[in-house]
Amino acid sequence: MYNFVKRFFDIVFSLLAIIILLPLFIPIIILLLLTGEHEVFFRQERVGYKNKIFKILKFATMLKNSPNMGDGDITKRGDPRITAVGKFLRQSKLNELPQVFNILFGDMSFVGPRPLMKVGFDRYSDEMKGKVYNVQPGLTGIGSIQFRDEELIITQSKLPPHECYRDVILPYKGALEVWYQQHRNFYTDFMILFLTAWYIVFPKSGLVHKVFPSLPNRNF
Repeated sequence: MYNFVKRFFDIVFSLLAIIILLPLFIPIIILLLLTGEHEVFFRQERVGYKNKIFKILKFATMLKNSPNMGDGDITKRGDPRITAVGKFLRQSKLNELPQVFNILFGDMSFVGPRPLMKVGFDRYSDEMKGKVYNVQPGLTGIGSIQFRDEELIITQSKLPPHECYRDVILPYKGALEVWYQQHRNFYTDFMILFLTAWYIVFPKSGLVHKVFPSLPNRNF
């Protein structure tokens, strides 16, 4: 019943979101057409439900050849591959909004584990690979909230970017997604949506641990 109701709300609210966001999409599209590399959207293969590959849709924020430049799939704070407009879109999370179409088409849900690129997913242990995407990936999730500062963590780490991601970030991110599956219900989903909006306004708040006191401890 939970999955059926959740899918129903995903369809209804993604349709509403597309209608409501259309006036916002238009100026962003025009701005992207006039700046950077004049690219509006990019589609990229990501790992989804039951580890199946799908193509995610986002507003373009980086140079077209960025996966083959710099640190590849790892993005650091102030990454030179990010365009000027892309920097604003990423900080405000507006670059994620086209994913409402992925939700409408059934590739994603509003709440779930963030879908990783295959190269990032392959850094998980075999055990974790069999767990993370046993639920639909999401536009936001507990991992998105806890790692809203992921680029800064990688930038400030003494480890090389790929080692920091593999040895520091990914183990905790996997633990968070397992926690979500163990606590998945309408209350958890609603509070994750609320906290996603909350942290855009109050990025340094500790509210997530008050709402979800059983979260795995973050030791970095």
